[in-house]
Amino acid sequence: MTIKFCTACGSLVEQKIPPDDDHARSVCSDCGLVHYENPKMVVGCIPELNGQILLCKRNIEPQKGKWTLPAGYLENRESVQEGAVRETHEETMATVQIIEPYRLFNIVFVDQIYLMFRAVMTSDTFGPTNESTEVRLFDEKDIPWDDIAFKVIKQTLEHYFSDRKKGGFPFKIFDLR
Repeated sequence: MTIKFCTACGSLVEQKIPPDDDHARSVCSDCGLVHYENPKMVVGCIPELNGQILLCKRNIEPQKGKWTLPAGYLENRESVQEGAVRETHEETMATVQIIEPYRLFNIVFVDQIYLMFRAVMTSDTFGPTNESTEVRLFDEKDIPWDDIAFKVIKQTLEHYFSDRKKGGFPFKIFDLR
């Protein structure tokens, strides 16, 4: 998404390298404000209850009708933990307690950073919302692997089940290009 108008004064912006910078930026042609475009932060959880993982079937594009872990964009003025808990509730009606950060994925080709947390469900209450048509707990053997919405979610789940068998969940960072 290219910035076309200045958020401060409404004038047109132009692409140029500001003084003391090394990247072309959207710079206001009137007031000179530099508009920075940065990656979006996506936060989410791997909600677990009695050894099962909570997944939701997306009711929104992209990948509508596919299964995913609950995750979404971090909002301004919230921590990554707060965002992950909020997104989980918004998509599944489940309440979770964060255990620890588990995976960070740099998804360079779409300018996103995914931070996924291990979490435990604090009750067995969950269900569909406006954002999901179905919400279910899955054993590993029943995960709908061919219907997972995003490569990053499939990779997170694969890592999780592999680590669970090994008895430890190390935090790791990966690049998806």
